[in-house]
Amino acid sequence: MTTTAHHPTPAHQLSTPSASTSSKPEDVNFQGLPIPRGPVTAALSFYKAPEDGAPPHNYVEPPPGVPQRNWGDDWQEVTLNDLRGQENKFSLDHNAFDTYQNVPSNEHEFTDDARIKEVYYPEVEKLLLDNVQGAKRVLLFDHTIRRPTGNRNPVTRVHIDQTPFSAAERVKLHAPEDAETLLKGRYRIINVWRPLNGPVMGFPLAVADSQTVQDEDLIPIEHRYPNRNGQTAAVGYNAGQSWYYWSGMKNEDRLAAQVPSTVTKVLANGEECRTLHSAIPGHRKALLAARVLRSGLWCLVRFLARKDGLRFTKHFCLNSA
Repeated sequence: MTTTAHHPTPAHQLSTPSASTSSKPEDVNFQGLPIPRGPVTAALSFYKAPEDGAPPHNYVEPPPGVPQRNWGDDWQEVTLNDLRGQENKFSLDHNAFDTYQNVPSNEHEFTDDARIKEVYYPEVEKLLLDNVQGAKRVLLFDHTIRRPTGNRNPVTRVHIDQTPFSAAERVKLHAPEDAETLLKGRYRIINVWRPLNGPVMGFPLAVADSQTVQDEDLIPIEHRYPNRNGQTAAVGYNAGQSWYYWSGMKNEDRLAAQVPSTVTKVLANGEECRTLHSAIPGHRKALLAARVLRSGLWCLVRFLARKDGLRFTKHFCLNSA
């Protein structure tokens, strides 16, 4: 699946980063606790419609006295299979997510936004240019750091970060100079997630195989910022959805998850490609005594791709981060 862009960007001139090393055994964390592996059963939060029948919405910064969202939770027990050991069975093209292992990095602290953009952004750019078929140019437009002590904790609700509408709005916002060309079908948006304090034991990321998700499972949610409105998607429970997690994610692991984008409309049968995700709250129960909660970094990426050479089947990736 590895490809090289036809027009190299500065990311291709990066020197090889030094890989972080660890003497800890593969199956224990830094405290010597065993890393949970294999199939697990956990409760995930799915969409429950507003009781008053109003259109669903949520606020990034709710006004005083106003609830952050007007829709509820439908908790359902699901079985999640472990991706560990079968990583090569999944891809962005068929499942809307992919995994990369042994990825070195020269950034280790992730406390300085300027350094993250200077050091880590080019590393993510190179990762995608080297591994995503048809990638020609990459633009990283945002990142989110989730820490147990911060105000951006793991999201324990199944959702999609973008919809086709909000993905197009992102293009207009971050690339106004070539938005017209991109919106004709020449862009994709991908989330790249990595741990900061691996191996992950608390709140691992859950993803659903896009081929098992139906259009009717997805509910657009108006996402209200202080100065504009965007759109995310909530997810209704469907027993046919197949769920996965990647046990014991290490700092050298990367999980790429695809977001709706107009490039999919000109590929194969023109069906949408979406990633739905959620953190798995049930993993926390056995870990509280050890006080191990995960920290992680989302990088949101927009990249240009040729129309030719890209083939997609129907894929949605359900996720909860």
